[in-house]
Amino acid sequence: MNYFNKSFFFFSIFIFSFVGCKSTKTVTSNGELNTNASAKSIVKNIDKNVSKFKTMASRLKIETIQGQKSQSFSVSMRMEKDKTIWISKLGIVRAIITPDRVAFYNKLDGSYFDGDFSYLSNMLGTELDFKKVQNMILGEPVYNVNAKDYIASTFEKSYLLQPKQQQELFELFLLINPSHFKMDSQQISQEKEVRHLEVNYEAYQTVDSEILPEKIRVIAVEKEEQLLINLDLKNISLNGDLRFPFTIPSGYKEIELK
Repeated sequence: MNYFNKSFFFFSIFIFSFVGCKSTKTVTSNGELNTNASAKSIVKNIDKNVSKFKTMASRLKIETIQGQKSQSFSVSMRMEKDKTIWISKLGIVRAIITPDRVAFYNKLDGSYFDGDFSYLSNMLGTELDFKKVQNMILGEPVYNVNAKDYIASTFEKSYLLQPKQQQELFELFLLINPSHFKMDSQQISQEKEVRHLEVNYEAYQTVDSEILPEKIRVIAVEKEEQLLINLDLKNISLNGDLRFPFTIPSGYKEIELK
């Protein structure tokens, strides 16, 4: 399994992590950019507008495109904020992500994986954790931002935050929506390895006064290979009583990744 396929394998698990129904409304972006806005004021607004729900449930339609191959399917997701992300595809494939566990099983081939974030972190050369995955799903910065370490500017219709000193292993660019200060785009590039990950938030929706992504487009590039993932979040409900059943059936074969 090469790097790109490994990335797709794990990234799919994380991306699939979204899942009664409340009224939703697509958010129209009509905020005006202040070309003099400071990093301090932008970061303050980002912090002010973070999601505050306790639990969330939804349906997630996923379309993946890699070369000439494409597929589309839907999954159910349940989330307890900061604690658990649970995914199920008709009970056949089920996954659970917590701050210290990444696990899934597949009834179709009787396989399972049960580990943590260390494997993917080592593979990517940068630390990945539950908070980063959750923030990516919610349209919030994958890395903690603070005014003293970031510089602010504008790019087209968004505010742009980038570190004053980019890290040696990768470069980070955050595009922030001026209407609600959620992400318009998050971009991470590893020039040396010819890798680029871009998460674009094409539409947002309001659910019980919360602003949440509605359409997300992910572009993952390594050298000459490209993976596209389109995500549509539907039927979101917040703060209900949720269960997160997950037990790996006996007799399943563990997937070992090297």
